This record gives sequence, structure tokens and C-alpha cells, in this order.
Amino acid sequence: MSDHDFVSGGKPIGIERGEGPYLYATDGTEYLDAGASYACTPLGHSHPAVVDAVQTQVGELTFVDSSYPVQSREDAYAALVTSTPDGLDGAWFCNSGTEANEAALKFARSATGESTIVAATRSFHGRTMGSLAATWKDKYKKPFEPLAGDVAFVPYGDGDELADAVDDETAAVILEPIQGEGGINVPPAGYLETARELTDEAGAALVFDEVQTGMGRTGEMWACEGAGVTPDILTTAKGLGNGLPVGAVAVRDWIADGAASHNATFSGGPVVTAAVHATISTLVEEEWPAHAAEVGDYLVDELEAALGDEVREVRGEGLLVGIELKRGANRVARDLALEHEILALPAGRTVLRLLPPLVIGEEEADRLVDALGAIIEPDTDS
Repeated sequence: MSDHDFVSGGKPIGIERGEGPYLYATDGTEYLDAGASYACTPLGHSHPAVVDAVQTQVGELTFVDSSYPVQSREDAYAALVTSTPDGLDGAWFCNSGTEANEAALKFARSATGESTIVAATRSFHGRTMGSLAATWKDKYKKPFEPLAGDVAFVPYGDGDELADAVDDETAAVILEPIQGEGGINVPPAGYLETARELTDEAGAALVFDEVQTGMGRTGEMWACEGAGVTPDILTTAKGLGNGLPVGAVAVRDWIADGAASHNATFSGGPVVTAAVHATISTLVEEEWPAHAAEVGDYLVDELEAALGDEVREVRGEGLLVGIELKRGANRVARDLALEHEILALPAGRTVLRLLPPLVIGEEEADRLVDALGAIIEPDTDS
């Protein structure tokens, strides 16, 4: 059992179905899903558009490898590229976020001919050997060392330190536009622009890991759009298939032209790409990113008003919200689950992470605020 498995009567909560922003346990209890399984279901659970697309595709063709053109894959490619910032004209599908980041680092090295990767403290990019090497916390890395070399870490958000680290031997700078696992850390204004300028000057690739921040979560389809910065490589996964296992890399032409061969057997399978096309199309057509921005602003305002000095900070963008607590986040998440039927996630020891499906409204936001107020406000001694 992991650190944040929640138990009822001594047993983990078993989930049997979901609908919209709600999950239903095997005993019938309804839970508000404020974690979306680490942002994997932006449209909520069992969204009809995704269910219909997947069911139809399974009935027609479950799988054929990417050597053969398949309409669902072509539709998903087009939807993904159209949704990304201008200039990212090529894409490759894979099976997860860590695979997308592995590919991004490989593409950067082969396209630039350099080897050094610059990453940030408190970063998280995945658990395979390459992406793990660019992940900050020893908790994830130490059992598997030695990892791939030539990775340098700099403090997240510090443009001067980043400038000192980037030179003509840098293959890539990889950053989360807002750090997720590291504590919902929002960079200072101008930081992503500085990263863009430095990589341009050095001839290095700028990689934005949007595995958690993408798919409308921050109020834009992609978090980097809020800063007006387009990377050379953008990685995505989690919410890309609204719960199905899929990742992707979107790249500029100079990366695609210079990248060495890379592939995976299950890359762009028909069923998962049917889910991708349905998810992206629905997010864009129904304007869920804008809804996330509106409800996210409301949620943050209400949290700040209700919790006041009982927490250190409420931060984030859209429906990517972190609450810096004065106590352990696992304990608060457990109390939310067991006392208020709300499922949330920690992001480090003291940050509670709220990543609800983008389809929540003010009613669900109020429920979150009321529950957190009941748990946190009485603890005036902490």
C-alpha cells in the first residue's frame, strides 16, 4: 500500500465505477474526485464522447502497428498538432508520460549533437532510466543509480542560475511550466521566456513537460501558452486519452528533421488514438480550458478566504491548485477521503494537490472549500 492509499474499516477504498467528477466505491459511497488520478480524466469519468469513440473503434479494429495508416491515428495526430502552439508541426504517440520524456531527451540529443541535459530542482519527469535521471528527488532515483549521465540541475525559477548552466554543449533544457509533483510551484514572471532566449542562443532544445499541466488544466490548452512561450518539444500524457494509457511528443521541424530513429510497438494504437481525438475535440469545442480558468479562480479565491492564516499559501493556475499546509498533506488527504468523501492528492510532504476534472462547477468547488475549512481551521496550534 502506498503512502496515500486511503482506508475505510482497515481496507483500501475499492472503486467500481465513475461518472463525471464522481467515483463510486464498491460499498456505494460517492466520492468527489479532486485528484482525477493525477490529472488523467480532464473530461471526468466515462465521458460519453470518449466512451462512444473507444467502443466504436474496438468493434472495428483493436490494433495494428503504426506501419499501417489508420484513420483514428491520423485524426488524433491532426487534433493534437492543431491544439498545440504554432510551430509544433510534428507529433509522435507513445504509451505514457515517462516514454514521452524519454523520447524528448533522445530527440534533443540527436537533433543537437550535444549531450548535456539541464533540469530543475524539485522536477519530476518519470521513472524510466532517462527521464528518471532528469527527475530531482533521490527517493525516486537512488535505488537505480548510476543513471544516465550529463544531467545538471538548477534551482527552479532562477533565471540567473539557468543562464550559468546553459552553454554550447547543452542538448536540452527540460522544465515543467508549473511543477506538479514538486509542490505545484509556479515560476516567476519571465522565467519561461528566459529559458526560451537561453536555449535559442545556445542552439539547444527547450522541452516543456506538460504531462500534468496540459489538456486545459491551467486555463489554457497548454500551460506554456499562458506565458506566450513555444518550446521546441512539448510532451503530454495523463489527460490526453481521458484515462486511457497514451502519451505524445509534439516537436518543431528542426527537431523532427534531426532526430534519429525512435519507435514503439504500441505507438498510436487505434483504440487509444480514438480516445485522444475524442478528448481533444471535446475539450476544444466545448471550451473546457476556459471553464477551468473560471472555476479555478473561484476555487482559489474561496480557499484563500476560508483558510486564511491556517495555511501558508494557495497557489496554481486554473484547476491545478496546491495548498501549502502547516501539517502533513497525507493526513489532510486521508481526512478528506474518510470524513468528507473527497479524494485529493499530496504533492510532497506539506502540499495538498487539487486536480479535479475540468467539468466541476462552483457547487463542487464549494464542497471542497467547506471540507477543507472543517479539517484545517480548528488546528490553530500548528
